[in-house]
Amino acid sequence: MQYDDEDLEEQLTDGSKHDNDWQLDVTLRPSSFDDFVGQERVVKNLKIAIEAAKKRNEAVDHILLSGPPGLGKTTLANLISREMGVDFKDTQAPALEKQGDIVGLLTNLTEKAVFFLDEIHGLRRGVDEYLYSAIEDCKIDIILDTGPSARSITLPLKPFTLVGATTREGLLKAPFRARFIVRERLDYYEPEDLARIISRSAGILDIDVDPAATDVLSHSSRGTPRVANRLLRLARSLAIATGKKSITKEVAEETLVNHRIDKWGLEEMDRMILKVLVDNAPAPVGLKTLSEIVEEEPATIESHYEPYLLKLGMILKTSRGRKALPKAAEALGVTLGEKTMFDR
Repeated sequence: MQYDDEDLEEQLTDGSKHDNDWQLDVTLRPSSFDDFVGQERVVKNLKIAIEAAKKRNEAVDHILLSGPPGLGKTTLANLISREMGVDFKDTQAPALEKQGDIVGLLTNLTEKAVFFLDEIHGLRRGVDEYLYSAIEDCKIDIILDTGPSARSITLPLKPFTLVGATTREGLLKAPFRARFIVRERLDYYEPEDLARIISRSAGILDIDVDPAATDVLSHSSRGTPRVANRLLRLARSLAIATGKKSITKEVAEETLVNHRIDKWGLEEMDRMILKVLVDNAPAPVGLKTLSEIVEEEPATIESHYEPYLLKLGMILKTSRGRKALPKAAEALGVTLGEKTMFDR
């Protein structure tokens, strides 16, 4: 599959993995914890869990990784299997539609394998029940037939490590969440760490990047490595197309302008959300009302746009809705209480 830069137009700042991300992700993915940049606390705790498992000669304790998309949950799951020297099996939890789907996967796992379930909060009811016994007792019970002739058989499983990833940890049932011994949350990256990631990726992609360009791209990547790598790829294309031998600050800035991304990493939908909140300040705006005005699904606003705007200190969530903070007005070039530039 060809990785097409033009396909990025509608997904640049979305940290979620898309179909045309896989090739770039695999190419740039760190091959060891030494190459993994950022998330120092998380990496330290995972290393401890791995080292303890090796000394016990057991599978690593089950792990839950949470946080916004694009921060490295899949990469960390891969690194756990590499460090343990075991097989890696991954799937999307929402794709497991019936109990038989999960049974087939679990019974085929090899000794100490890492089983990665992405978006684990999307497991269907009934499917998650098999994971309860699999996690606790390394076995699953299968019901054969129905009615009076129904009977069950118990299938033992090889010891394995379940690594669950979720962008919405609050949707997991408390008893399910409690079954994960190691629970780590990944946070947005600081620009300094993103700059290191961009420099490393540029080396792999065989393109020079000026330090000033790295600074521009790192501050506009929404604290997300996947977004940083997308912007780098687009900047490289622009540099090549215009005959530049490296990505300069001017190339980086032009890339952002071409794709309507500002210095904070905000895109059009971010600015639409901020516009609604600033125009209604100081009164809050309910999520449903906000969703109807900007014509975006509430779940998408909550999972993709809100976390970053909250991190930037531009909005505040209250029991009555979302409120704009002074920094939101600053991003739109006004002060709270004034009409935004959209209405002038």
